[in-house]
Amino acid sequence: MTLSRPISWFLLAFGVWSWVIWITFVKNLVKDSSGLAFEDGHPTAYFFVHLTLAVVSFVLGTVIGGIGLRGLRALSRTSRTS
Repeated sequence: MTLSRPISWFLLAFGVWSWVIWITFVKNLVKDSSGLAFEDGHPTAYFFVHLTLAVVSFVLGTVIGGIGLRGLRALSRTSRTS
């Protein structure tokens, strides 16, 4: 299966976007002072649930971005040989 150039760019952009958004979220989660993420200096269930969401999103963003990157590389190899 060959991905089109626009789809490949979309997948790559999605992967990058996912990392940017979730890194920002994790930074804010760690600095949380509302008492949701930390209680008496110890992480709460809220913290662990949201950290898990962030880690899963990092993994999915990496995989999806990698698929987009592979699609772009395959297209560039195809265009050079044609």
